[in-house]
Amino acid sequence: MQAWIYAKTFRLALMLAFISKVPDRKQVTRLKVAVFSLCLIPLVRLVWLALHDDLSANPVEFVERSTGYWTLFMLLTTLSLSPVRLLTGRTWQLQFRRMLGLFMFFYACLHVTAYLWLDYSFIWPDIIKDIVKHPYVLVGAAAFMLSLPLAVTSSNLMIKLLRERWKKLHRLVYLIAVLGVLHFWWLVKKDIREPLLYALILAFLLLVRVYCKPKAKAASK
Repeated sequence: MQAWIYAKTFRLALMLAFISKVPDRKQVTRLKVAVFSLCLIPLVRLVWLALHDDLSANPVEFVERSTGYWTLFMLLTTLSLSPVRLLTGRTWQLQFRRMLGLFMFFYACLHVTAYLWLDYSFIWPDIIKDIVKHPYVLVGAAAFMLSLPLAVTSSNLMIKLLRERWKKLHRLVYLIAVLGVLHFWWLVKKDIREPLLYALILAFLLLVRVYCKPKAKAASK
């Protein structure tokens, strides 16, 4: 038993050492390639399952749920980068924020496209009726519409043009996250365990920001 504990402790120490290590430029480039490849796996999986006719008994729902899940996952992962900085003082992970944010938008576009095309064949009267009938659709649509300006202004040129307004605009990501979790919560209705987990993660990330950011600003003065 002691040997097992020592082995686990050693692995944990190695993991913490890796996380705390600041990678150089080459390592960051390799990590970006790795993260980019990992972010494409959900799409590749969907294509593979579609080609092999293995998208479950309800393929449309499967695609919608899968793309929605990965949208929310990418969103919360993006939001976690700043709390890591506030808690550890590390900043190198912020270099992945734009990539993860754009992948969030990419999967959100797939999610919305699956809803409009596969579910309703772009029949707009039926889509409007569904939005009015189901509040979770309205909340999800609002989250997607709010993410559009963030995606459009994600380039370095837009950052330079907007300056301080860029930061204010991109604070919408927190509202988008709240709406995204609410959309998921209202969608599942009965079994709320998974959306509850996302809600708790989001609450933790927001609490870290609210609690630690004022202290970080005071310490920098």
